[in-house]
Amino acid sequence: MHKTSEWLLSFRSEKNLKTPARSLLTDGFKPCNKISITGGKGGVGKTSIALKMAGELAKSGYRTLLIDCDSNLSNTAIKLGLPLDNKFEKLLSGEATFEDVVIQMGNFHLLPACNGSTEIFESKINFDEIIIDIMSSHEHEYDYILLDCPAGVSRDALTLNAFCDHRWIVVTPDKSSITDSYSLVKLLATRFGIKENHLLVNMVQNDKQYQKVVQTLTETIHNFLGVRTHTLGGIKKVEVSAEGFDTFFLSETNNEWHKNFVKLLYGFAEKDGGPTALRTNGVTQMAHEHDVH
Repeated sequence: MHKTSEWLLSFRSEKNLKTPARSLLTDGFKPCNKISITGGKGGVGKTSIALKMAGELAKSGYRTLLIDCDSNLSNTAIKLGLPLDNKFEKLLSGEATFEDVVIQMGNFHLLPACNGSTEIFESKINFDEIIIDIMSSHEHEYDYILLDCPAGVSRDALTLNAFCDHRWIVVTPDKSSITDSYSLVKLLATRFGIKENHLLVNMVQNDKQYQKVVQTLTETIHNFLGVRTHTLGGIKKVEVSAEGFDTFFLSETNNEWHKNFVKLLYGFAEKDGGPTALRTNGVTQMAHEHDVH
């Protein structure tokens, strides 16, 4: 069995199904917290981070829905070793309900989109409006709704990011990733009035590189856009294949990457999504020293 499939199946365990929600969050959180995991450039690790985040929240006892918002190149199911299908088409046409399509594993629910669907390609649907309708209709059922947003600055991506309570912008040290992330923040600010985001730096070699990316991006965003950026932390680059990284990052729990990510997530949740002083070894140690107010 695909190891990440085993990770997904772990949410069926009796312990997970019966675990009550515990106080990871402060009382200031909304009944359902909507968070987008986004980025200006593809290939920065958004989907893996979204899956990891959803998994950790679910294990903490929170009913968590992850929606794959890449309408016709959905790959969340692929990363979990699940068979591909285009059931989402039937949801769009009214032939199926949300409950028919969503994959339920204990507290972790996944709504994959389509992959290579001719019907989706030829349709003129407003995918962003459909996702927002789904969130609005089912938010009372969940503690968290996470969106794995498509990269870039399409209308769908911008609208979905703007609709959420918080945005995790995933960036890598690659110059194009930094530039594209700035463009994303700029359009969110100018078109939707979004003045606050969270930044996660992925695939960093060391603290020095992490600090450089954070300082460059947060100060540029503040100086030119007047937007506040909360730096969540960094994830070190792992010299493995993409599939190997998914297994390593999603399934393993006894390595520094997993431990740092959990601390990063708890830090985010501690103050209603605001920055907190993470004090861990490694990249995440400097997580909030570059917040620009």
